[in-house]
Amino acid sequence: MKPSPTIGIVGSAGTYGRWLCGFFARRMGLQVLGHDPGDPGSDSPDALLDRADVLLFATPIRVTAALIDDYARRSDGREAGRLWLDVTSIKQGAVEAMLRSRAEVVGLHPMTAPPKAPTMKGRVVVVCEARLDRWRPWVQSLLEALEAECVHASAERHDQMMALVQAMVHASHLAQAGVLDEYAGRLGGLGAIMPFRSASFELDAAIAARILSLNPAIYEEIQFGNTHSAEVLDRLLAQLTELRDLVRSGDDAARARFRERFLRSREAFGPQALADGNYAYERVGYLLADLVGPRYTSVHLPEDRAGSLCTLLHVFERHGVSLDSIHSSRTPGGEVHFRIGFVRGTDAAALARAVAEIDASGIGRVLEAG
Repeated sequence: MKPSPTIGIVGSAGTYGRWLCGFFARRMGLQVLGHDPGDPGSDSPDALLDRADVLLFATPIRVTAALIDDYARRSDGREAGRLWLDVTSIKQGAVEAMLRSRAEVVGLHPMTAPPKAPTMKGRVVVVCEARLDRWRPWVQSLLEALEAECVHASAERHDQMMALVQAMVHASHLAQAGVLDEYAGRLGGLGAIMPFRSASFELDAAIAARILSLNPAIYEEIQFGNTHSAEVLDRLLAQLTELRDLVRSGDDAARARFRERFLRSREAFGPQALADGNYAYERVGYLLADLVGPRYTSVHLPEDRAGSLCTLLHVFERHGVSLDSIHSSRTPGGEVHFRIGFVRGTDAAALARAVAEIDASGIGRVLEAG
């Protein structure tokens, strides 16, 4: 095992492939090769098999297992002593295919679309160790560099969990999106509904919008490619059907049954999960409320150094502008920015002077203001 192995990425022109190329090159300082049929200038499969110590498959779920088998056939034993990885959302097929090679094998599943951040800090990565020996220290260094919360599981257990965590959740929100589509003509579409939103509806609508904005092939394969999905969807449909039938009945017995189901689910969650979930929901609710405040400014700090934020806040202090909230986030381009809300009744002229000083001084770059 080399201390600085060469990485080969199959699917290097895809969204995850591009992120991984940058991560390995910039974050870990490694040489990266890549092959992708969508990039005529990419390296050939044989170049990856000749030169890559670590081969990573970042390819569509539906073709991954067959593609791995093809690479194992091409490799013809050259992969012995090397490491093969994949980052697909369904693990059993990919891991079983990699195990048909002579390489050491680990399946990885980042539980997020490619982040705009340089690492996966704050995100979960599921790690499916299938055959790992000499490469274990390097895999550990990779996980540490990713900065993710790592969960270890077998490939089979991973897929069982994904039927709940992904297939059921996606199906629920796609069903909601379908209902909203059916009501669009009658009520004026989502734009007409959003002014009536609750925090729960806003969160659900955001999740549905997130799903619908991404590649439908990914969500198709999460449903169709996981052998555990159909059973979970049957359970989900049965629960919804029972609830619909109770509502249609509408009598006291139906209401009693509803309360019984409600309390049984509450008990199944347990007091700690209920407390944690309720607190998380309230935090998100307050965040959403902060993000629609009428007086705000969004500022990117170009200098990533200690004291930058303090310097920025002193500008508002000098101009007598009081803050109501402050949250860090990332722009669509990946830049960290601070969205600062101001108390009701803030003097517009004083705020304008503070914003102008921030822009002119170079302390920060004002992205937007309201």
